[in-house]
Amino acid sequence: MAALDRVKVLVLGDSGVGKSSLVHLLCHNQVLGNPSWTIHDYKEGTPEEKTYYIELWDVGGSVGSATSVKSTRAVFYNSLNGIILVHDLTNKKSSQNLYRWSLEALNRDVAPTGVLVTNGDYDREQFADNQIPLLVIGTKLDQIPETKRNEVLTRTAFLAEDFNAEEINLDCTNPRYLAAGSSNAVKLSRFFDKVIEKRYFLRDGNQIPGFSERKRFGGGTLKSLHYD
Repeated sequence: MAALDRVKVLVLGDSGVGKSSLVHLLCHNQVLGNPSWTIHDYKEGTPEEKTYYIELWDVGGSVGSATSVKSTRAVFYNSLNGIILVHDLTNKKSSQNLYRWSLEALNRDVAPTGVLVTNGDYDREQFADNQIPLLVIGTKLDQIPETKRNEVLTRTAFLAEDFNAEEINLDCTNPRYLAAGSSNAVKLSRFFDKVIEKRYFLRDGNQIPGFSERKRFGGGTLKSLHYD
């Protein structure tokens, strides 16, 4: 059997936000209606039928870690193709720290101390030239009281806007949030489409002829690797 083309997606966020639960949900709970550990087949819109192997790298720790710890984490940031930023909807600090996680992973953390976002103000120019696909996922949606939910989701919506990324909010212990055909499943599909397209179907920022807009994420091997 020929070697499969691979893409590497980092799963970043503070400890305790639910990264491991999210990765488990993606890899083992038949997300998008496919059995776990099956291959994602690309048929529509690709030059030829292809299969892709998606590695999810669950990188833990604290964004304010000592330089030695951050240097160790830096090894996992090499040759990345996409980033899933995970925050706890009940923990505002974990949301703010996503800016620092992303800057660290993209090797732009030139000022590791201090808060990068204050009262909703953020310099989006830091990500103006970013070519790595990003997806923002908020966890523990079930723990937010209905009376507070709209307020919290309005606040966190700015995260996706700042990162020029789509946003998914869910309860990692309930597969229905990523049920096939749901808006969240479609967003996840588009993210993986973009990761694979940029890795294998774009050359110098231009689309390779023959790659149609009809592509869709169909199923796949989602392998998790954990570092904490």
